Amino acid sequence: MKPTRRKFIQQTALLSTALASHVSAQDSETPKTKMTKNLVPGAIGVKVSSQRELNDLAHRHGFQSVEPRAAEFANYSQLEMDVLQADLKEKNLSFGSTGLPVDFRKDEATFKTGLAKLPSIAAALKKAGGTRMNTWIKPGSNSLTYIQNFNQHALRLREMARILGDHGIKLGLEYVGTLSLRVKMKFAFVHCMAETAELITGIGATNVGYVLDSWHWWTALENSDDIAKLTNDQIIAVDLNDAPVGIRMEDQQDNRRELPAATGVIDLRSFLNTLNKLEYDGPVRAEPFNKKLSQMENEEACAKTSTAMDEALGLIW
Repeated sequence: MKPTRRKFIQQTALLSTALASHVSAQDSETPKTKMTKNLVPGAIGVKVSSQRELNDLAHRHGFQSVEPRAAEFANYSQLEMDVLQADLKEKNLSFGSTGLPVDFRKDEATFKTGLAKLPSIAAALKKAGGTRMNTWIKPGSNSLTYIQNFNQHALRLREMARILGDHGIKLGLEYVGTLSLRVKMKFAFVHCMAETAELITGIGATNVGYVLDSWHWWTALENSDDIAKLTNDQIIAVDLNDAPVGIRMEDQQDNRRELPAATGVIDLRSFLNTLNKLEYDGPVRAEPFNKKLSQMENEEACAKTSTAMDEALGLIW
């Protein structure tokens, strides 16, 4: 009986270990988040000449989604569009958000010129499978008072949102919270989530939402409670970055940031976990505006960005 009993115990132990390993493997394979690690080359100083080149970079460095080059798609033939779709599928990539190609901050003629080009670009983006565009709101003006600026923004953004909505595309607005930028202008404008909500209400379009940037969330003195008021559908894109150490928040410069989770100055744990509780399933992009990173070659910059993004997303429980 002793050898049989010993053998039984050994077999049971091996089985328990195998089961534990299987459960552990299953757990490790289960994504902790629905967010996609998104590559936006311009935000990290990377230059590409085509969507295919961007897709290759993203695939090599473990990104899950890419910025769609919507203006490029407008010149695609059906064959080129089919090749693009096959390439994305092969590399298991999806599209994130792309910049709004209309300058609506200047004079009326400049705005109208850009607006006239938007329908064809939106149609091409839709055909390629993209559903998100984004832009940023300048936090002040030297010529327009708050109300004048609000009315102009609401009118122009409403026109653009209508065109994008006709093609099933959402528009995300990014507020700029950086104090050192705002104080340089005569009239302050939208610079926090609450004011962005008022602007979205003024626009009156159901396809307009938010771009949440951890830097601007931090400089706007916001916290996780502000994010928790939103829904997944209201968030079009998310930007991640960190801040240099040893500088007061009010003295921070917008174009001198750090890669996500590089310093711990910005509470990315709270930021990301609140988004995750909302089941946010859109693109998360690094936007460090870091001179040292921008001077690197494409491969090195993408590798460092990917590693930093993994570290930041690893903060999600």
